[in-house]
Amino acid sequence: MSQRKEKSSQKPERFSHGFPPAYEKDSTILILGSFPSVASRSEGFYYAHKQNRFWTMLALLYHEEKPESVVEKQLFLARHHLALYDTIESCEVIGSSDLSISKVVPADLSWCPASIKTILLNGKTAGKLFAKYQNSPAGISVHTLPSTSPANAAFSLKELLHEWGPFLLDN
Repeated sequence: MSQRKEKSSQKPERFSHGFPPAYEKDSTILILGSFPSVASRSEGFYYAHKQNRFWTMLALLYHEEKPESVVEKQLFLARHHLALYDTIESCEVIGSSDLSISKVVPADLSWCPASIKTILLNGKTAGKLFAKYQNSPAGISVHTLPSTSPANAAFSLKELLHEWGPFLLDN
């Protein structure tokens, strides 16, 4: 049986997000993904899949070493006033596939610090889910950017740096 056929025959499972938002009271940029991958749910932190380009992209943009541990990632976020969470609190999903997401319970963003000035949505799915389930807060700019996921082969790392850089470096 082909790998594609095996995946399509899998049944969605219900998952809750499983870990809290990462932020500091002075965070100015909130980055929202769609829902944590299997690797992220297992590690208990954001963008844990080794092929996801999120942490590599940030390290290159900020001219730092790529953070590896959860603590290093938390410190990196704090240094750059970045907050992370997802647009979904729970859903049914097959593995890590955004395309299989269904029966969504949107995330409660009431924890979001007043210092947030920009929301960056990591990929089209996060953008669509945010538009469907969240209200754009007054005075906060919201931008959907290309996904850092390895599934987004249409964008090279260089192109991701070009697209994300102006929003991360100009704030």
